[in-house]
Amino acid sequence: MADVRVLVVDDQEPFRRAIAEVVAETDGFVVVASAGSGEESLLAVARLRPDLVLMDVNLPGIDGIEASRRITLGDSPPVVVLLSTYEADQFDLTGCGASSYLPKASFGPDRLAAAWAATLTPLPARRPPPEC
Repeated sequence: MADVRVLVVDDQEPFRRAIAEVVAETDGFVVVASAGSGEESLLAVARLRPDLVLMDVNLPGIDGIEASRRITLGDSPPVVVLLSTYEADQFDLTGCGASSYLPKASFGPDRLAAAWAATLTPLPARRPPPEC
């Protein structure tokens, strides 16, 4: 089975590197690129067609919520998982298209693998995604 191709989107270079290390430590996942803004993420998704986008909520320009909405409107969109230092209830995540939200503080290989596995659960047994 091919590795899950991941795009990391965060405006802070140290966090992009940290996320890339977590992805590298997780069996079956590989980082294909990183981006520092919502606009860059849109271009990278169109060019690279990743399977998974790990998207920071707070980004300069187009924020992560709007970028997620735009990314998931396309044909065969990647799975988008939102990340932030804040709790999910501090944002209006309605209709953004993301499959899940993870706090940055608890992000690790197990949480990454679990978020991806949740997207692969057969539809009859799968719970609807949370409102973003």
